[in-house]
Amino acid sequence: MPPALVASDLRKRYDSTDALRGVSVEVPEGQVVALLGPNGAGKSTLAKIACGLVRPSAGNAEVVGHRAGSDEARARVGYLAELFRFPAWATADELLRLHQRLARSDGGAQERARLLELVGLADASGKRVGNMSKGMQQRLGIAQALVGEPALLLLDEPTSALDPSGRKVVRNLLAEVRGRGVSVLLSSHLLSEVELVSDQVVIIAGGEVVRRGTSAELRKPRGVQIETSAGVRLFEGAGRDDAPRIVADLVAAGENVYGVEVLSSTLEDAYLEAVGEDAT
Repeated sequence: MPPALVASDLRKRYDSTDALRGVSVEVPEGQVVALLGPNGAGKSTLAKIACGLVRPSAGNAEVVGHRAGSDEARARVGYLAELFRFPAWATADELLRLHQRLARSDGGAQERARLLELVGLADASGKRVGNMSKGMQQRLGIAQALVGEPALLLLDEPTSALDPSGRKVVRNLLAEVRGRGVSVLLSSHLLSEVELVSDQVVIIAGGEVVRRGTSAELRKPRGVQIETSAGVRLFEGAGRDDAPRIVADLVAAGENVYGVEVLSSTLEDAYLEAVGEDAT
């Protein structure tokens, strides 16, 4: 099975603005890749190219081996835009039925019931969209993106309107779909959520990839902090592998050791370093 998404040297120009400047991203099967970047960095443009809503000016993108935007690729993609709108008069069940027709899914009532249960809306199938909270609408949006069992799920800020309970539902959902082999390209500003759910992180700024790696790889060691009988001491530049030696040296010198903490920078620190402190 080829990767769910392969974007190679993607470029997109709108009039005099370069939205993407040679972006290359790969989303392997069954992985969650988080796309981070300030507003206007090109995240939404990349997602729209992947689902066929926008054509690149140069470069290419493939979804499970098919050219992005082709009928074969569209059939393998589920998409939830950041600023989505659903008809207020439609019930949750009616909305999913509509998207089943659009996606040519033959899952029927069983698929609709399964997806609503998956996103925590099992008791809301007859509830109208206009009577739902923003958080409920967001979870319904994720359900519609999963209609037809896509291989690639494109989610643009899927937890922005959710409370902590709703975000936990989405985290559990991502873990479940990843376990089924579904790949996810997730765009989010909630870095704490990204650390919990992503396999890889790609940071974009100015239409270019500026950093990539796992959350652990992007964080930098800050030192080892040790609480002793003489007080708290920070050994700057030391890492996890240095901690046993430092403790042994302190004990040999006659100090009592009460606590050891390996300090590292956060994903937020890595993000701000990559895009600049003033980026929004």
